[in-house]
Amino acid sequence: MGNRKLVSRDICPYFILLAEDHVVVRLWIRKMIEGNPNWQVVGEVSDGVELLKHLKECENSPHLVILDISMPRMGGLEVLPQLKAVYPDIKVLILTMHKSKEYFERAMAAGADGYLLKQHADTDLPTAISTVLQGGTYISPL
Repeated sequence: MGNRKLVSRDICPYFILLAEDHVVVRLWIRKMIEGNPNWQVVGEVSDGVELLKHLKECENSPHLVILDISMPRMGGLEVLPQLKAVYPDIKVLILTMHKSKEYFERAMAAGADGYLLKQHADTDLPTAISTVLQGGTYISPL
């Protein structure tokens, strides 16, 4: 991972990066995350191109990327295999409106650690984040 530093769990919160093209959704996710003192948003991007650039330039890699599927320039399903190839230790939680089995299977095959539907995010986002950060897999009912 080049110059990236692994941060000890006992001295700081989990770092989370948001990759979502809708500003209102990003603000809402940030508000949910900031309600937990063990989580910290360390960046926000609006597409996969920005995501890869941000990861390359950041000093400390995030522990988790919350990734939308439908974004301009490079969507979540396009960037996910690249992200996992270069940063295999970063967990990825897909946060999407896509309920189809096809999208779910593609995301999981590409390396997603969780799949959360936006329609369930208001109640399930904290559980999904915790599950994925602890090494589990979170899957919304499709």
